[in-house]
Amino acid sequence: MRQILGSLYCLALAAVVGLGLTWFALSKGLELDALQIGAWSAQPKSGTIEADPYARAEFERGGWLPIGLGDGVAFTARTDDDGRLLDGRCNVTVSGVTPQARYFTVSLYTYDGKLLANPLNRNSFTSQELLRNSDGSFRIAVGPRARPGNWLPTSAVERYLLVLRLYDTPVGIATRTEREAPMPSITTGQCT
Repeated sequence: MRQILGSLYCLALAAVVGLGLTWFALSKGLELDALQIGAWSAQPKSGTIEADPYARAEFERGGWLPIGLGDGVAFTARTDDDGRLLDGRCNVTVSGVTPQARYFTVSLYTYDGKLLANPLNRNSFTSQELLRNSDGSFRIAVGPRARPGNWLPTSAVERYLLVLRLYDTPVGIATRTEREAPMPSITTGQCT
């Protein structure tokens, strides 16, 4: 009897620890096969059968449809280039150029995978509508107060994600450096 109770206790403890660590990994955004370039992180294999189980579980939990490897790649930024979490009460600037792609989008999401709601219903830019400089670079102001040019309102939420989706791009599993895939910089300015 004592051996059975000991075995049941061990199984229960193992189940609690295993499920707890899985929940922690999914809620904190653990990325095993991640491609990290600056503040941007992507999982190029997420749309394939080779995706790691945590990436699959995160996509299923959020109800997201991953981009297939041949179609493109989605990069996510939770922090700025200095490692500070993106705060909707601060003025953030996304600037520079993107890697070569036929089409791209830059969007604001909540941590649970929903588009960031705001009174203007403006939560993304596409490569077609983005105002650019003469050299092809761009600048997007992200923050609680209106800015001239490309501006995405945050409605002063505490935390958000930036998602850059590149469609029909050579960026993928073999890409490893900023030189191979120039990513826009993310800088945080004044906070309200």
